[in-house]
Amino acid sequence: MTGGWRMVGLPVLALVLVCGVLGVQVAHGGGEFEPLRPADPCVARTVTSQAGGLDGLTERLVLIGIDEAACTLGVSREALTLELAQPGPRTDEEIEALRGGLLSAVGRMQEDGSLPPASALVDEALDNADLDDFLKSVIRALPASVIDAAVKTDDVLVRAIDELDLRTLLANLDDQDDLDEQVNAAVTQAVKDSLLARLRDLF
Repeated sequence: MTGGWRMVGLPVLALVLVCGVLGVQVAHGGGEFEPLRPADPCVARTVTSQAGGLDGLTERLVLIGIDEAACTLGVSREALTLELAQPGPRTDEEIEALRGGLLSAVGRMQEDGSLPPASALVDEALDNADLDDFLKSVIRALPASVIDAAVKTDDVLVRAIDELDLRTLLANLDDQDDLDEQVNAAVTQAVKDSLLARLRDLF
């Protein structure tokens, strides 16, 4: 009989415990289900990157830029990302919002002090650059203070964004992963080109 009572008692005990937990949840508002709302893109958020150097810089730039663009368009960041990831031409409004968002991101990063000095990006920009070895050596030999006095990171980023062909870039996307990968890669290359152009001007 003892074994029989155990067989019956354990499921009953489990049912009582589950009902007790559910009762507590309902008493504290758990009975009302509300889907999570997307974050407000107009509210500044902390954006970090696991990458370093130019990759980390451009990743933060793009993430903040998309937030700013979504705020301008009055949609969530998620909705804008899904829209931009669709193949096909983009509207003038979307292009202007994204470019404006990227430019606003530069200003925000400048204000919060998260932009690295230009000298910190030089070695990475010179890697695989279409420059002769002698000029690369001369540029690498320049003191950081000289580079930073002549080349400003925010100016390099603004020039890169202004020259970026966003319409062509966004028209060739296939999915959301493509959006992150291609936009980050394009911005990184544009920043490298802009930085190298400014360094060449020193000579």
